[in-house]
Amino acid sequence: MYNGPEHYLDKDAAAGRVMAHARLLLKLTRRFEAVAPAGLRHAAHVANYKSGRIIIHADNGAVAAKIRQMSQRLSDELSKGGAECIGIEVKVQPRQIPYQSTSSTQKPISDKACGALQSTADKLPKGPLRDALDTLLKRAARTE
Repeated sequence: MYNGPEHYLDKDAAAGRVMAHARLLLKLTRRFEAVAPAGLRHAAHVANYKSGRIIIHADNGAVAAKIRQMSQRLSDELSKGGAECIGIEVKVQPRQIPYQSTSSTQKPISDKACGALQSTADKLPKGPLRDALDTLLKRAARTE
């Protein structure tokens, strides 16, 4: 009977301790999501559990401050989940957002606006402003 990779990890003492800690963190995470106010559930998460203290990472300072204000109530609620919780430690740790390309989208410019910009550019002396307007007009997506 195959029990999955957990079966093998539980057999080794060190790996068994790691698996037990991982299960505890998962249980605390689920409990936190159940007892935390809706606005905080997605802006903070259980990061670790050490010596009876639950470490929570908040996405920003405002969320961290709110969790600190509620720490006693949260601590009591999390203790009901089975793990002894003598306190909560909150750290600001923004979540890592995978690299996203921020390519700009072309905003169309009407023919009337293009005409006005071209007229303005033609009246300007050679220089950075005129060059910028010329570049804008060359790259602009036009609308009818």
